[in-house]
Amino acid sequence: MKRPWNFAAGPSTLPLEVLQQAAAEMSDWEGSGMSVMEMSHRGRHYSRIRDEAEADLRSLLRVPDEFEVLFMHGGGSGHNAIVPMNLIGRNGRNRADYVLTGHWSRKSYNEAGRYGDISVAANAETPLDTDGRHYEAWTWIPSPDQWRVRSDAAYLHLCANETVGGVEFPELPDLAAVGAPEVPLVADISSNILSQPIDFTRVGVAYGGAQKNAGSAGVTLAFVRKDLLGHALPICPSVFDYANVAGAQSMFNTPPTYALYISGLIFKWLIRQGGVAAMQAASRRKSSTLYDYLDQSDLYANHIHPSCRSRMNVPFVLRNEALNAVFLMESEAAGLLSLKGHKSVGGMRASIYNAMPFEGVQALIAFMRDFERRHG
Repeated sequence: MKRPWNFAAGPSTLPLEVLQQAAAEMSDWEGSGMSVMEMSHRGRHYSRIRDEAEADLRSLLRVPDEFEVLFMHGGGSGHNAIVPMNLIGRNGRNRADYVLTGHWSRKSYNEAGRYGDISVAANAETPLDTDGRHYEAWTWIPSPDQWRVRSDAAYLHLCANETVGGVEFPELPDLAAVGAPEVPLVADISSNILSQPIDFTRVGVAYGGAQKNAGSAGVTLAFVRKDLLGHALPICPSVFDYANVAGAQSMFNTPPTYALYISGLIFKWLIRQGGVAAMQAASRRKSSTLYDYLDQSDLYANHIHPSCRSRMNVPFVLRNEALNAVFLMESEAAGLLSLKGHKSVGGMRASIYNAMPFEGVQALIAFMRDFERRHG
């Protein structure tokens, strides 16, 4: 049976061979007589699953030894609280700065306000007029040389890729270049992890829910520089204290065992595909092909500043919005699923994470071209 193309923003499509392997191992993992869901997280079988997952993840992203790799609960949204509870008190000033580029960075900022003095270092909430064009709020990224980062901030937080608005940092900024060399960068990498390398020399903490590029919902990946451990606020729950989780090798409490198993299968699949470099090349090809079509179309449009168009989430609108319902109905009938945009922005959105092959993008463009011929 031919599977439809699933463009959901997360939980998102998974590689078919990973799903098939998980199905084959559902009731008996490698002759153990147990499903992974039944295993003791401290038994030898599951220890191997966890250890291999960490080793493969470290290899894929070339994670330096000075970083702990943590598998946690809570998702990216949970880390909106976990980050300040672990870091904001590290220099005694309870200050942190946030770069606001869209829906998720705004949510992170709002949650952090519960734990200290939170300041906006840069904000894309206002429109931008440049090069003779007008860009609405949340469709551009302020240049790092314009950021206002306090030298005594415990950290600076940003969202590397905004799934709702389709805005992505081309690369993580060097805070030394913006006059804040001692301020650790904290990056929410939920939606572009494993799609390009991470420059860990620029990062203090990187975290993300797995359900877009790194597995199924339920496990959160966190990369924490070791010198940032041990600064949790007294109110931080023990299970969310980075130092506790690191000291117990992510088994301070029962980890999300099956979700981590799925992530481990994804990591091995990525290695077979050629690793992160191959995913980066594929993401550029997929996204550029889709953007090129949108830019020449008379019916569709993408309004994100070209310098920060996301490789993972491509939002677009129909210039005739009366056609939205018809587009969604016909696209689903054609086997193109979950193209409706986020409720806060409307329009359409195609999420093209690592597991979406180029053929899926080709199928989408072929449908859009035919739809434009018939309705444009």
